[in-house]
Amino acid sequence: MSKPTSRIVKVVIDERSVIRWSPEIEHERNVAIFDLIEGNSFALKDGPAGPYELMMGLRDSTLVLEVKAYLGEQEILIPVRSLRGVIKDYFLICESYFSAIKGATATRIEALDMARRGLHDEGAKLLADVLETKVSMDAGTARRLFTLICVLHVRS
Repeated sequence: MSKPTSRIVKVVIDERSVIRWSPEIEHERNVAIFDLIEGNSFALKDGPAGPYELMMGLRDSTLVLEVKAYLGEQEILIPVRSLRGVIKDYFLICESYFSAIKGATATRIEALDMARRGLHDEGAKLLADVLETKVSMDAGTARRLFTLICVLHVRS
């Protein structure tokens, strides 16, 4: 049985897009990449068939997705402003969540975790909507890509 071609098989984060990562952020990035490669559904709508290699980076205030396949490549540019609000809110709720796990009540931690997951889902949906004319992907793939986009925006 052959592997499906509508999938990402390799992910590279453009290191020039980030200032530096803490060990925790590096771990998040590695887990997100591993999870993405292990299970995803991704296909260019008007481009070469996969499997695909994906390079993600930031150029000025634009998210750059370079999608490479055996028979060609395609660059997808996404203005960061289309995702900025949900990324900012996601970081704020994550900060509250990580502060809370140091001593807040279980109810408070659970509420913040639910809010964090909700914002993550919202970001993934927004990303899928922004890319819908260029890429076909499932919800899990959109979630993992949103995680990697957030990693690109971490500044410490």
